[in-house]
Amino acid sequence: MQVKAGPLLSKINYPADLKQYSDSDLEQISQELRQYIIDVVSVNGGHFGASLGVVELTVALHYALNTPYDKLVWDVGHQAYGHKILTGRRDLFHTNRVYGGISGFPKISESEYDTFGVGHSSTSISAALGMAVASQLKGETGRQHVAVIGDGAMTAGLAFEGLNHAGIENSNVLVILNDNCMSIDPNVGALKEYLTSITISKSYNRFRDDISHVLTGLSKLGPNAHKYVKKIEKSIKGTLLKQSNLFEALNFRYFGPVDGHDVKRLAQIIKDLSAIPGPKLLHCITVKGKGFALAEKDQTKWHAPGLFDKITGEIKKSIPDKPQPPKYQDVFGHTMVELAEANDKIVGITPAMPSGSSLNIMMKAMPKRAFDVGIAEQHAVTFSAGLAAQGLVPFCNIYSSFMQRAYDQVIHDVAIQKLNVVFCLDRAGLAGADGATHHGAYDIAYMRCIPNLVVSSPMNEEELRNLMFTAQQENMGPFVIRYPRGNGVMPDWKRPFKALEIGKGRKICDGEDVALLTIGHVGNFAVEARAELNSEGFYPAHYDLRFVKPLDEALLHEVFAKYKNVITVEDGSLPGGVGSAVLEFMADHGYHANVIRLGIPDQFIEHGEQAELWAECGYDKNAIMEAVRKVATKRTTNTMAG
Repeated sequence: MQVKAGPLLSKINYPADLKQYSDSDLEQISQELRQYIIDVVSVNGGHFGASLGVVELTVALHYALNTPYDKLVWDVGHQAYGHKILTGRRDLFHTNRVYGGISGFPKISESEYDTFGVGHSSTSISAALGMAVASQLKGETGRQHVAVIGDGAMTAGLAFEGLNHAGIENSNVLVILNDNCMSIDPNVGALKEYLTSITISKSYNRFRDDISHVLTGLSKLGPNAHKYVKKIEKSIKGTLLKQSNLFEALNFRYFGPVDGHDVKRLAQIIKDLSAIPGPKLLHCITVKGKGFALAEKDQTKWHAPGLFDKITGEIKKSIPDKPQPPKYQDVFGHTMVELAEANDKIVGITPAMPSGSSLNIMMKAMPKRAFDVGIAEQHAVTFSAGLAAQGLVPFCNIYSSFMQRAYDQVIHDVAIQKLNVVFCLDRAGLAGADGATHHGAYDIAYMRCIPNLVVSSPMNEEELRNLMFTAQQENMGPFVIRYPRGNGVMPDWKRPFKALEIGKGRKICDGEDVALLTIGHVGNFAVEARAELNSEGFYPAHYDLRFVKPLDEALLHEVFAKYKNVITVEDGSLPGGVGSAVLEFMADHGYHANVIRLGIPDQFIEHGEQAELWAECGYDKNAIMEAVRKVATKRTTNTMAG
């Protein structure tokens, strides 16, 4: 469905078109841009509240800056929809996050206005600083470099590392802090409290406009004015806030807080700040979901609500006519509460994803035993290690692709010390419309090479519960459980716990000619494929490995002794994955077989619905059936059916 843009926005294809308007038109342009985002996202889905909150800031930036010569770096990218619409992609915006369409995040290969590809948070300051230093080395002294980062993303260590370095480089960097007290869930931590103290200080806010006015007029005050006014400014800020300014302690010039929805004033401030050399930080106060009342009221729910009625606000959900299997994340959340009620050593940890991981269920039931540590995956892992070192059993829930950011901590702080930290890797495999930055393609490969780890993946909800139950038994050590985004296969999933034998898989059925070896949820694709293949006269055997590390060697000896054709199926990277582990076993034990590996190929997979991506990568039900047909003999009966 193609949505019609407003009268001014319809004439803006690029920022150069925006600059043809007077600053008195910017408010109407902002209103039209906000309405266009509402109109398109309501019928096509996508991230919602974050982009609504920065509409005025987006318009002001492209109005005041000379993009793409001036470099604008968006952090994470959830808030970049307005940016995409103003930079040549308005007529493509309806394909946002759709298979074959434009990405939901800034992407260098998509537009010259997307100066840096993003998806994970807190990279913008470091990237913008790198660009600024490059401009210095090339003699491009007039080029601006702007990083737009939210207060949630500012909690990550990488953001502080970037600030710390930028403060000594004296490069032409402007950090815009988009402060709305939210990431996906409400922000937590001392930085949030610090920013709140700045925002609500009435005394400081009365002086801020005068300070900004004086500073931006420095050129009129004589050659020594800069250092004197800077001293006065620091003194006033420190006195009125009753504490030192964090950003100025890092050698950033701090401006704000300012109203992030006053587009005309924002444009003027950004122009003024462009004339001030060195690192600067502009603190903007915004409202996530601005302009859509329900999104302002419930910002977590409206971060990415799916399809909805833009008039009534009703989120459109299909109502099934029979019980449906739950999401794996909800099985995790409810099981955490059950386990923690029985074992007072259990605690839950998540880096800023309580609702996304469903740890919010435990946070509500047991608030003192569940921790949201902010966007800080490295800290989440080492914090968990500290808890485990003192005898607790932390379940650290991190999305698979986000766990990549804490790899050293897994090795150095958990595995070497053999601590019983349970890593629950949500969104393992192909995550869907978020695309390459969010697919959990690599966790099997990067976890199975680490000593002391148990690495597992459940085929269904019951197995997830049992793996979680097993992982908190005595003397378990580091334990990884990976599971995908989306629903499982068992409406009747809440069954009594059962401890599983570590490194033990299971034979689902015997067969002829070929054995299917699967790991995790994709085993259900093999079950579906086998049912159809049986009707065609093909009878593959099927084994659920369940554990990537340690492998079930007895099971593999049985497979290679019996079958000359083996097909491995995994929802992970083929290089270094389960198929590679099976080939290693075959070589180590002198077996000879035709091994076909199905999984995610050695390339970055773009965005789309999960089913579309499974088919593209060649490990869905149809791909499994085709692989079996190529090596199996068609028979009239299955003499070894189990």
